[in-house]
Amino acid sequence: MRAVTACAALSLLAMMGSAFAQQGIQARLQESDPQAGEKVFRKCRACHTIKSGGPNRVGPNLYGTVNRTVASIDGFRYSNAMKEYGGEWTFERLDSYLENPRKVVKGTKMAFSGIKDDEDRADLISYLNTQSDTPAKIVQAGSVQDNQSDASQDSEEDFGQLVVADGVEDTYYACTACHSEMIVAQQGKTRNGWDKMLEWMVEEQGMSELPDKDREIILDYLAKHYNTDRPNFPR
Repeated sequence: MRAVTACAALSLLAMMGSAFAQQGIQARLQESDPQAGEKVFRKCRACHTIKSGGPNRVGPNLYGTVNRTVASIDGFRYSNAMKEYGGEWTFERLDSYLENPRKVVKGTKMAFSGIKDDEDRADLISYLNTQSDTPAKIVQAGSVQDNQSDASQDSEEDFGQLVVADGVEDTYYACTACHSEMIVAQQGKTRNGWDKMLEWMVEEQGMSELPDKDREIILDYLAKHYNTDRPNFPR
């Protein structure tokens, strides 16, 4: 009997745990935190700008994305798949696309694998919505947003396998836009070697050119913590 009761309790907990994930984006946006979403957006910075009038990079500028017509930024060469997708970037469509871009728009040029966490996606979309001349209305649930903002600033960020030190944040978000931080953690190169690696990523892999300041921070970090004299990474 106890075993049956325990199984039932676990099933109930599993159902409760998945309830948030099953909520529509409109409900999740009510409890979203745009400040937390700004942090999530760091994964996007390697390929996108978001300031008004900002340039296109590997991907188009994202200012005013919410409710904008798909594939409508002048001067950016969209894939045929994205042009055919058409319509507008509603909250629902952004939520679906950001979860799994290549599944939703088969043939998209965006290499990013997607944001699987439902809360992170809601926070990111909430942040994108603030970066607009005419943000769509989101009714926040009480003071939840304020409480989440405080919590997001106080909590420690997880940088996976990377050494937590000056420069880790810039390095983590620049690299994990396209691949796991494990790729970095398994390497050992001189500063010049890392510099050539970044050049190769830009020239051959389509990564956006990093701003000089960000590039120097990342190179300083990599040269200090992932140089040729580092211990072998445990496999």
